[in-house]
Order: sequence, then C-alpha cells, then structure tokens
Amino acid sequence: MNYRTLGKSGLKVSAISMGTFSFGGEGPFAAIAQQGVNEAGRLIDCCIDHGVNLIDTANMYSTGLSEEIVGEVLSSRSPDILVSSKARMRIGDGPNDEGASRWHLIRECERSLKRLKRDHIDIYHIHEWDGQTPVEETMEALDTLIRQGKIRYSGCSNYTGWQIMKSLMASDRASYQRFATQQIHYTLEAREAEYELLPLSVDQGIGVTVWSPLAAGLLSGKHTRNHPVASASRQERGWSEPPIRSPERLWRIVDVLNEIAIVHDIEAAQIALAWTLARPAVSSLIVGGTSVSQFERNFRALDIVLSDEDLKRLDLVSRPPQIYPLWHQSQFASPRFSEADRAYQLNAET
Repeated sequence: MNYRTLGKSGLKVSAISMGTFSFGGEGPFAAIAQQGVNEAGRLIDCCIDHGVNLIDTANMYSTGLSEEIVGEVLSSRSPDILVSSKARMRIGDGPNDEGASRWHLIRECERSLKRLKRDHIDIYHIHEWDGQTPVEETMEALDTLIRQGKIRYSGCSNYTGWQIMKSLMASDRASYQRFATQQIHYTLEAREAEYELLPLSVDQGIGVTVWSPLAAGLLSGKHTRNHPVASASRQERGWSEPPIRSPERLWRIVDVLNEIAIVHDIEAAQIALAWTLARPAVSSLIVGGTSVSQFERNFRALDIVLSDEDLKRLDLVSRPPQIYPLWHQSQFASPRFSEADRAYQLNAET
C-alpha cells in the first residue's frame, strides 16, 4: 500500500480505501449485497492486512445499518483505522430529516457516532448540496463539530465547482475550518470532473476521493458489448447508477481496457483503477467488493505503471469534449496556464 496526503491537510490516507455501500443490504441496497457482521469482518480484515487505513460509510447506507456493522467490526480492531461518513440525504419522514442545516447535521453526526461506537469521525462529508440552507450555516455547523472534537476533517460530495467555492469563501470569511476533501464520481467513462472539480482541487488544495471508480463494475471487464449485463451483477438486479449516456462509448473504453490488460497480464479493472490513481489531486479510490479475492485482485492496481502509449490510448478513447470557455482558453491563454489549469487542459481535445 502507498499513502497519500489528503489535499493540503496533514492526514495520510491509503491510495485504495474501503467502501461499505454493500454492508447491511436493506431496502434498495439489497441490489448490491447483503453483507452482515461476519462477512464484513472478513472483508475489512483483508483490507487492513493490505494496508488500507480508511473505511468509508454513510448514515443513509441501509438506513444506518452499514455504520452499525462498521462500528461492530472496528470495535475490536486498531483505533488508528480512519472512518469517513456522510450526512445530508433523507433518512426519515420529518421535515428536518434531510438537508445540511445545523440541526440536521449535528443530530446525524451524534447518531452516527453511536452507531460507529466511536467518539469521533475522522472525515465527515456533506453528502449532497443543499440549496435551501445558507452555506454559512452549514460551514458553521461543521466547524462546531470539529471544535467539539466530534469530527476531525470535513468534506463535501457531489458538489459543483461553484458550490464548493461558495462554501470555501464562507469558511474563509468566518475563519472556519475549510473542506479538506471532496468525494466524487470519476472514471474513464465519466470524466466530467475534469472540467471544474479536479482543477479546483489542485488550486484549493482539496484531496479527491473517488466513489465507484469502476462505474459500478462496468469497467471491470466482466461487462462487454456482447454481454452487457454480467451474471450476478448489481445491474442484473436492477441497479442503474451511474447513468451511461453512450453505451457504444462505454464498450469502446472497455475494449481498450481489456486489450491493455492482456499486455499487462492483469484484469481490466486494475487498469481502470491505475489510470484513475494517476490523475491530478486524487488521494484515494473507494473500492467495494463482495469477496476477499476481489479486493486482493484490485490491490494489484497499486503496482501497475501504465506506459505513455497506454495512457494515450485510454485518453483518446475516453476524452471528453472541450467545452466553452475551455476551448477558448486553450487557444489564447495557454502560455499563462497554472498547474490547476493544466489539470484539465493537459489532456484536452484540441
């Protein structure tokens, strides 16, 4: 395992961390898996044995059951294992059972702490933007939780660029703790984060953690144009996230992944993970799994060094269009680009 600094913070996180989306399996999460304490324990032990030091969960995963399972398993493991959780999504029928208000965030943090059997959460994310709560209230609530010792670092997830910058401005103006990280969806198939989120992260020193880095398994190599829905997959059970807007583009990407994987004598999944690990500002990939062998295979991505030719092929087959004003800047502003500008423009279509 190698460890990366989370943005400009002093926190070191494993380049691959563990996702617990599949723990519990209540409600719609049953389409992923239904892992209980014993199975979760085996998977967590596998990850810890390979050097993983960050476990990611959320209060809404199986309506808190995922957190309970994480708490039960980690109660007998090293206290140095970092835990990341989230709040914002609806978790009840009441008018205050969702959102990023001070009331909701503080209540949900305290509930999560009880489920996790911990006195603090290492990284606490706002799971989704809340346009009805003043951003100053949200950032003050997170700062309060940090000062109380209930969380160590704060972050956001699924925000746009302007929403992050508005949040950072509110923090700076009031001398609150800033976001240390953002958790985003970013893969060879879904590279929209390169337009704003990655350059912003480089510029503002925000560490990026990536959820579903294999696009819910679609980049694993098991799904192909001839067999678009692999047997026993979450897609076979009706799961539809993330959206695929161009199946033909997806299968072109998978074709190239499989071709490169053959050369490296490894699976397409590890090639996809290695590519994402090489991108700007990426601190950790949050990887889930249903078996020890699946995790062990994915850890092999840490040892892969993609050649310039590999990177060129992957970039050409997946590169997003250069939207305005990026195409205009590439023509007239490139001599004065910063490192943050180049986080996008380095691989932009011209």
